[in-house]
Amino acid sequence: MEGFNDSRVSEFVLFGLTDSPELQIFFFVMFSIFYLMTMFGNCLILLTVLSTPHLHSPMYFLLSNLSLIDMCLSSFATPKMIMDFFTQRKTISFEGCISQIFFLHLFTGTEIVLLISMSFDRYIAICKPLHYSTIMSQRVCVGLVVTSWTVGFLHTISQLAFPLYLPFCGPNVVDSFFCDLPVVIQLACIDIYVLGIFMISTSGVIALISFLLLLTSYIIVLVAIKDHSSTGSSKAFSTCTAHFIVVLMFFGPCIFIYVWPFTNFLVDKVLSVFYTIFTPFLNPIIYALRNQEMKIAVMKRLSNQYSNLGKTTPRYSVQ
Repeated sequence: MEGFNDSRVSEFVLFGLTDSPELQIFFFVMFSIFYLMTMFGNCLILLTVLSTPHLHSPMYFLLSNLSLIDMCLSSFATPKMIMDFFTQRKTISFEGCISQIFFLHLFTGTEIVLLISMSFDRYIAICKPLHYSTIMSQRVCVGLVVTSWTVGFLHTISQLAFPLYLPFCGPNVVDSFFCDLPVVIQLACIDIYVLGIFMISTSGVIALISFLLLLTSYIIVLVAIKDHSSTGSSKAFSTCTAHFIVVLMFFGPCIFIYVWPFTNFLVDKVLSVFYTIFTPFLNPIIYALRNQEMKIAVMKRLSNQYSNLGKTTPRYSVQ
């Protein structure tokens, strides 16, 4: 924490999404609904997988962890953004700003590795079905999840290595609704060219290479599926298509923001909203609607909860 003493800026002012009162009310209602639905949908998937024995498989184990990460990703900045719609001066402390950067890169880094793990799981299930249970053992699945969080932690530490000690002595207005490297480092009192190259070579290139690897793996899987015309192949195609939609929604904004930083902050804001709010919201919808097994399990759990609620509701007889 000694690095904080080098900075003469004790807080940052978040510009937010808009300064229009009418739009702020609209955004407050919209993002509140999105956030609540995101938490409900992902929590429902997580609880459904945990409480349904026939969903205790590698694919659903990884999916439940994706739901957990999505809940974290949508919570590191969204609640503050929602509350800031009623605040005239939207401020965040220097430590709070650094914390947002830390958690953002922790959760996105973890999700990148987890999505790669999910593509690996689908590749083994479709291309090597006879060895699936041996390769994707419980130990391997837990190892993949632990590796995801470990890589995410190492990634976020590397991202904070330099910004943590940058001198911030001038303007302190962050042109976004949360703190992220491309906008925060521009407020430093030194030349950020080298730091910008470092950011591109880490976050940007890693996201681009990961996306290309995932794209290649899903193309291989889809080609393998195409060679088999059966009900199982149709189910596998639907599952892989859902996975790829999630990958595209998540990596698209990340690649644009970090491969071409310092371009257009308005575009960056829209993309930031997309991968921190919309993508976590859409993930449970995509998996529930495109996966028949998950859809049935979710509906069964909801009906059971409704039945239990009806049984516990007291009934009063008319005297």
